[in-house]
Amino acid sequence: MRILLTGSEGQLGTCLKERLPVEWELLACDSQTLNIIEAQNVLKIVKIFAPDLVINTAAYTRVDAAETEIKQAFAVNATGTLNLAIAARTIGARLIHISTEQVFDGRQRVPLNENMAPNPLNVYGQSKLAGELLALNAHTYTTIVRTSWVYSEHRHNFVKIMLKKGLETQNIRVVDDQIGCPTYAGDLAQIIIQLAKMKQYQRGLLHFAGNQQMSWAMFAQQIFALAAQQDKRYRKVKVEPICSADYQSAAKRPEYGVLDSSTINKLVEERVVYTPLAEVISRLLA
Repeated sequence: MRILLTGSEGQLGTCLKERLPVEWELLACDSQTLNIIEAQNVLKIVKIFAPDLVINTAAYTRVDAAETEIKQAFAVNATGTLNLAIAARTIGARLIHISTEQVFDGRQRVPLNENMAPNPLNVYGQSKLAGELLALNAHTYTTIVRTSWVYSEHRHNFVKIMLKKGLETQNIRVVDDQIGCPTYAGDLAQIIIQLAKMKQYQRGLLHFAGNQQMSWAMFAQQIFALAAQQDKRYRKVKVEPICSADYQSAAKRPEYGVLDSSTINKLVEERVVYTPLAEVISRLLA
């Protein structure tokens, strides 16, 4: 199988590169080698490489900055996604595109399934929803995989931020009224690989997230409890739960973003084995 991967230097892109079957032919592109905003260049590269599958992990993810950088967010998350969908359609390739729980407003307090109506609260969520709709409309063989609260050993994420802050201060204020499911990028990568292997292509929306729901404050407490087992410097760190109103941010975020992953878990052939947070922290502290 020939795979064209965008966003190859991000968390998910890196995890995919580490896990893709060695016999698959991979063209891994970051924003420098393939700017998905440039439609003609996207089409050119897709035609030359002729992949069987395009996996789009490229995204504008600066949630707060998107409130003022609206054009940039929509250029990458909407127009860029459309460019990839059109190029994939042109050569008959499949497309798997990664989206977010922030397409929802978080008002419902039951796990969010694929049939629930989106209603994003911020520009980032609006731009990601626009990308979903454009891709699905442009190309029949498109799968959207929504996920949430992604973390890993790579790049910039909540776990790495907390571990760094824990060495700088003993008291850390963390929002406690936003609920979601932290998702290890390596687990998400494995799910995408399973989708890629399927003979019967799954069109439309799918949800995949970690199997534990919690607030950001609870997540932080777990991180420090596990880190303290390996590094005594984290033993004195205290997490102070706060309300979203007490944490200044430009973008409004959904209070509830728990994704229902039951559909995708029933769909894939291999049972999902979720990576323990302790394993990831152990690697980061090694």
